Amino acid sequence: MIEIKTILVPIDFSDHSEKAVATAVELAKTLGASLHLTHVLHYPVQVASAGMVAMPQDLWMRVRKAATRKLETASQGVSAEGIAVETHLTEGPNAQSIVELADKIGADLIVMGTRGLSGLKHVMLGSVAERTVRMASCPVMTVKAEHV
Repeated sequence: MIEIKTILVPIDFSDHSEKAVATAVELAKTLGASLHLTHVLHYPVQVASAGMVAMPQDLWMRVRKAATRKLETASQGVSAEGIAVETHLTEGPNAQSIVELADKIGADLIVMGTRGLSGLKHVMLGSVAERTVRMASCPVMTVKAEHV
């Protein structure tokens, strides 16, 4: 049986990720594990060229600050449950950033929310959860919010 002491929980502040945090908290209580909460920012424009519009730097900084505040709020909720918690705000492609952080912190498990994509959108894009499952070197548990 694998020992789970470090759980990574990527959150996008949706109902699905809130459910993932709640599930991870219960697992952490049972297993005596710590949680790492992460939010990945993916800058929408990598290189600005003719015809492309880059996001203004001040807007990007406000997005970062808002995400940091939301991560801190989520962290406080986890901490109030008596669970050791750390937060990470990362930038880059979502699934790749999650997997890289999981490797860096030695995560034994990733617990993340999922959204049900269907039809052509799913075939073309897949989902962050699906890509994370394929790329991760540790187990990945996906959690779907009940009322969605």
